[in-house]
Amino acid sequence: MSGAGGKWALPLIGLVGGVASGLLGVGGGIFMVPLLVAFAGLSEHEAHATSLLAILPIALVGAAVFTVEGQAGYWLAALLAIGSLVGAPVGARIMARLSEGTLQAVFGAAMIVVAVVLLLP
Repeated sequence: MSGAGGKWALPLIGLVGGVASGLLGVGGGIFMVPLLVAFAGLSEHEAHATSLLAILPIALVGAAVFTVEGQAGYWLAALLAIGSLVGAPVGARIMARLSEGTLQAVFGAAMIVVAVVLLLP
């Protein structure tokens, strides 16, 4: 970990990821991964893996808040989880085989596609 902020940047990166997760309903990785690379000095692979591991408590806390507020769809979440449990190991294996540059490009392209979809009427 040799980035500009090193380990001291991690709580702030986690804060950004947590706020993004609660506010936008995302895992926070869209913010945490680039920040972990830029400010904590992690490689793309390390940043992706670290973000996924950090998302467990973030998701639990966010889900608990939305459940208490009556906004959680249990059956929808269960159906999403079935697909995710199959897809996550496949994606992790693919990620492990990609070069740093290719992984960064794929991540950036995915963020652009999502942005375009969200901006369409």
